[in-house]
Amino acid sequence: MSDYNRGYARPVPAAGADMAVDAGLRAFMLGVYNKVALGLLLSGVLAWLTSSYAPVANLLYVITPDGRLAGFTVLGTVIRFAPLAMMLVAMFAMRNPTARSSGLLYWALVASIGAGLGIWLLVYTGASVASTFLVTAAAFGGLSLYGYTTKRDLGPIGSFLIMGLIGLVIASLAQVFFHLPGLNFIISAVGVLIFSGLIAYDTQNLKMSYYQMGGDQQAMSVATNYGALNLYVNFINLFQFLLQFMGNRR
Repeated sequence: MSDYNRGYARPVPAAGADMAVDAGLRAFMLGVYNKVALGLLLSGVLAWLTSSYAPVANLLYVITPDGRLAGFTVLGTVIRFAPLAMMLVAMFAMRNPTARSSGLLYWALVASIGAGLGIWLLVYTGASVASTFLVTAAAFGGLSLYGYTTKRDLGPIGSFLIMGLIGLVIASLAQVFFHLPGLNFIISAVGVLIFSGLIAYDTQNLKMSYYQMGGDQQAMSVATNYGALNLYVNFINLFQFLLQFMGNRR
């Protein structure tokens, strides 16, 4: 999974904005974080439902009698690729997004991604999934705080990270077809680094975009939805890559 609508303008350098006592900025960022938190909560509920509630799980997965994942049903395959399809369609269809349309996009993507996360509860033990989630949450908080408070302009680093993200996607597609030994480890390690950086980068972009919008409530509502989507996708990807290292398979 990659990002959506990262193209925030950067009207002033990070060092040029005084963020210390701006109640409006804090309220804006709090709205983004609240939306991310609610999205993660919904994703957790859907992941549990699609992995542990048999009538739903059997619609999506082929599960062995001992509870192991053996494959995907047609519907399960559709759910796996639905987020990517929605992002691609939205990139072309939503040229002038509104607060309502961007909000619907956010919750539709969160629901489809959450439904697909049930696979991790079938592949890994519940304890390792929970511990990895806590590590991801702590890392996310620290990285986002850095992006919010740093005076360093992360724009050049962000451009490098986005190029790395494109390479990561290409390498992941290559691994699907060629199954190269050791490549999964490299992909996971690079993925952790890239999405850790993107969390800080996207947080700073949100901070800068707030000042560019100049109090335009419609623009801020749209930015809240897209900002929450970027941070949510970063969190989910960081979690999944960390799970490759920390997770205990069933």
